Amino acid sequence: MLAAGTQLGPYKITAPLGAGGMGEVYRAADSRLGREVAVKVLAERFAGDAELRGRFEREAQAVASLSHPNILAIHDYGTEGLSTYAVMELLEGQTLRARLAKGALPWRKAVEFGIATAEGLAAAHAKGITHRDLKPENLFLTSGGSLKILDFGLAHIKAPVGGLDATSPPASNATEPGTVLGTVGYMAPEQVRGQPADVRSDIFSLGCVLYEMATGQRAFADASAVETMALILHEEPPEVSDSDKKVPVELERVIRHCLEKGRDERFQSARDLSFALKAILSDSNVSGARQGARGGGEGAGGAVCGRCRAAGAV
Repeated sequence: MLAAGTQLGPYKITAPLGAGGMGEVYRAADSRLGREVAVKVLAERFAGDAELRGRFEREAQAVASLSHPNILAIHDYGTEGLSTYAVMELLEGQTLRARLAKGALPWRKAVEFGIATAEGLAAAHAKGITHRDLKPENLFLTSGGSLKILDFGLAHIKAPVGGLDATSPPASNATEPGTVLGTVGYMAPEQVRGQPADVRSDIFSLGCVLYEMATGQRAFADASAVETMALILHEEPPEVSDSDKKVPVELERVIRHCLEKGRDERFQSARDLSFALKAILSDSNVSGARQGARGGGEGAGGAVCGRCRAAGAV
């Protein structure tokens, strides 16, 4: 971990914010622009790993190529001694995972967050970027009420991004056939099989997140990773209507459509999914809608503002 006061280029580390498998995230002061930022630093133990450094840089380039209100913004990238780092916007709020620890969301709020996620994915997909690891830990609910997609570390980049072109070194995201990438419980069936993921794989993952937001339960969860992957391949999750968090039948249908085992049977684009979710909110007389078991809703943010958490938690 870096000590407070450590200087990375023009950025002065002030406090740790989180850590993960590949590195740490810190709050930092930007001396050039007089603002606070989040700095994601590749773990020192990976400093000599050219492939991981390349993956880290490609992630920064991929996200920097996107300009969308529902995707975490990358401001800068650099190296200082053995430290490789990316500079991101600093967000206030909490991850969707932290919010789900309190239970299901009101169905309207779940739909709103689903729309925001789908629109962010649509922007990434339009640039040839498939996220491949969409899950509640990688969705951030800001204290201002917006949602941000985080962590493109496992993203597949189809189109050239930034300085990457046909002459660039092979990308670590050009996955070998049979490689399983993603998070158990949120991977699409094709990811479980080690087949290439595409935009429809992200739609399956978003379906898992929508299910969890609406019911408070994971769509696919068993005692072990192997058993959970078997559920994804062969079983359907319990009906949304079986939970005590009642939702409109239209939302249940949309979730089911996202969770089709065959990718050709799902929504074919995140834009189509966004339109379907918006239609649920725009219909003032939602057919078959049932009142939630717990009335009321949440504030505009759908999140409880807590301590700062770095948006790019690895």
